[in-house]
Amino acid sequence: MGSSAVSLATTDICDANPHLLANGELRSLPPVFQIYGRSKVFSGRVVTVKTVEDNILIHEFLEQKGHGRVLVIDGCGSLRRAVVGGNLSKKAQNNGWVGIVVYGCVRDVDDINLCDIGVRALNSCPVRPAKKGVGEKHVPVSIAGTMIYDGDWLYADSDGILVASSEMAA
Repeated sequence: MGSSAVSLATTDICDANPHLLANGELRSLPPVFQIYGRSKVFSGRVVTVKTVEDNILIHEFLEQKGHGRVLVIDGCGSLRRAVVGGNLSKKAQNNGWVGIVVYGCVRDVDDINLCDIGVRALNSCPVRPAKKGVGEKHVPVSIAGTMIYDGDWLYADSDGILVASSEMAA
């Protein structure tokens, strides 16, 4: 459930795979994310969703079993509304998701920080999300200029976030 790769440090992955960095099969996200949640290190297969300032589709994903996956949310970098809060983080934890990466904002930071899940977001914002159900699931997303595809593998630790086209070996 994603735990086998958790021990892989992002620095070690980069050092061992310069050819994958060069050809784009291994991509490093820009260092723009804040670290939330109890799990500072996490990894798993990626599920993508693109939605701006709305969290209905995010709810739909996190209500399902996560099976050790990571939900990557392309919120287009919006800092106006949070799309993930304490309740969704708790739901993700309870349903077996290992992480959530938000190219946007979270709220209820104190609650998120009590959850055994890794969360990365640009920042926090107290404004609640819209509830219109607008967005797309399982689509390629651009997170801070880096392409991420449904089914990629994501590795996160205190040094940063890597995305790979295939699972990295120890």
